[in-house]
Amino acid sequence: MLNIAQIPTDRTHLISDPVKKPRQRYVQKDGKCNVHHGNVQETYRYLSDLFTTLVDLRWRLSFFIFTLVYVVNWLFFGFLWWLIALIRGDLLHADEEGWTPCVENLNSFVSAFLFSIETETTIGYGYRVITEKCPEGIILLLVQAILGSIVNAMMVGCMFVKISQPKNRAETLMFSHNAVISVRDSKMCLMFRVGDLRNSHIVEASIRAKLIRSQQTKEGEFIPLNQTDINIGFDTGDDRLFLVSPLIISHEINEKSPFWEMSRAQMEKEQFEIVVILEGMVEATGMTCQARSSYLDSEVLWGYRFTPVLSLEKGFYEVDYNNFHDIYETNTPTCSAKELSARLKESPLRPHA
Repeated sequence: MLNIAQIPTDRTHLISDPVKKPRQRYVQKDGKCNVHHGNVQETYRYLSDLFTTLVDLRWRLSFFIFTLVYVVNWLFFGFLWWLIALIRGDLLHADEEGWTPCVENLNSFVSAFLFSIETETTIGYGYRVITEKCPEGIILLLVQAILGSIVNAMMVGCMFVKISQPKNRAETLMFSHNAVISVRDSKMCLMFRVGDLRNSHIVEASIRAKLIRSQQTKEGEFIPLNQTDINIGFDTGDDRLFLVSPLIISHEINEKSPFWEMSRAQMEKEQFEIVVILEGMVEATGMTCQARSSYLDSEVLWGYRFTPVLSLEKGFYEVDYNNFHDIYETNTPTCSAKELSARLKESPLRPHA
């Protein structure tokens, strides 16, 4: 386990600095967004997109609504069948010989309710049957058959979409617990690791990252959660991943990077959050899957690298996920990437911290 106290500190950092207040996460480590929408006035907008609203409900509420819709529908049409029988007098003359009712053997509301269920679900027991001398019953039968098909299509469609959602696929996509900063090819880089536990791969996988921190404009406007893109290869194509084995995603800290002028001491004083988003299509279903995670400023460790997890065995490569989150300390300058670049231009030798 990594001991944060073992991280070497910059000698210029004052120990007497005030303790930095922990930052509230914008995105949790498991990918859930820590945002709650309150005081929503135009709630009718949820009803205008009813299908998505039903799909987004919790499972227990979905099952309740699923059951409620069918029961209410059966009760409603059962009441109409009973009302027709009542108006025609079928309930009073049910036992008379020669009387032709609208629906045979329908003599109470319970039997009307059962007939409604049998009609809509096409069970077809055959005990209660509509007769041809009841035009209003024939019209009601057509209406119930059509509306029943619409209800079936909507409710079964909602359940199918909810079951087939690729949210659970994101549970097998892993992000390292920490991000690290160290030198790669004489350039300061911010790195984190991603991996896929399944043998079925994510197709067209891509990754992006954003820096979340407060900002004050020149005009004095305060932006509490300003989002800045972090280049992890979208200009070179390195953001397109072949995620067969764990990969270390690298962000080169250059002139366009928001960390360009940050030294180790300055970064320890900053408050920010790095949100990483991994997207791709599930190979089995073709549906788009998205996995998210984030790194607070305290989870970005300066002067570390990731422990290798890939080894060559007889005829195959083996990934050891026990070391997926492991890091080791490495000699890294504590100056900013801007200062390191200036030093390298002055001297071809590697500068010391």
